[in-house]
Amino acid sequence: MWKRTITVPAPYDFAHVLDRLSLDPLMAVDVERQRITVPLHLDGLKIPVVIESIGTKEAPRFVVLAPHSNRQEDILERVSHLFQWQTPLAPVYDHFRTTELAPLFARYEGLPLVLDFDLYFCLMKCFIHQQLHLKVGYRLTERFVKTFGEERDGVWFYPRPEDIAARSYDDLRALQLSRRKAEYIVDVSRLIADGTLRLDDLEQMEDGEVMERLTAIRGIGPWTVQNFLLFGLGRPNVFPPADIGLQRAVERLFQLPKRPTASELALLGERWKPYTSYAALYLWRSIE
Repeated sequence: MWKRTITVPAPYDFAHVLDRLSLDPLMAVDVERQRITVPLHLDGLKIPVVIESIGTKEAPRFVVLAPHSNRQEDILERVSHLFQWQTPLAPVYDHFRTTELAPLFARYEGLPLVLDFDLYFCLMKCFIHQQLHLKVGYRLTERFVKTFGEERDGVWFYPRPEDIAARSYDDLRALQLSRRKAEYIVDVSRLIADGTLRLDDLEQMEDGEVMERLTAIRGIGPWTVQNFLLFGLGRPNVFPPADIGLQRAVERLFQLPKRPTASELALLGERWKPYTSYAALYLWRSIE
């Protein structure tokens, strides 16, 4: 087991991070100790990585502990990317300080755009959460992981594409997923497992290219891609106007008589560029 201490740019509030992540029953979060164990997949290895806050919002510092001492730099690079440690939030706050979202950014100051811990699982989670209430989506996602994944050292590791590619549609339907979602999940897993779809390649593409590549696949629409861009690739300027949660958050924040339409929300999002991903994150947070 090795240990490393990391300092990151302020503001960065790990309490906000853990509060949000703890909504997901799969997360190995210890709010009291301000720590989380991350199930990291790295070149076929399953590595439980412990991250603990030892700093403050104004002076953020973290201890990272993990096995496999010969992979320290790879693990640190991956964890830093997932928790957006090298993406300063100060420019984001400068941008929103004079907008109508300023109160939200003050309330949740220091909340970064934390990514899903695995690209493949991010895409699967997007499928599962399509058109579902957040709590239902989390419950079905937990069922998916606990059926096909693996628990190790107190943390659940997500199934791999080849695990799901080998399953039948009925295996997925048994989790109470719809027939269509079961088909999408298995079929896309097979494309990934056989190399037809390489998720790592998407990291090098522009947002529009990712949208074009993924929406060509059955079952993947704009909402799924937008969420994948946000929480899989960490793109800073993505805003899904058809998202019901965002529409509800805007309705509540601005005390509107009814929920805005996707077109109305898209127009509103234009005012928050080039950081619309953070606008979406903070709006979601306001109703979670």
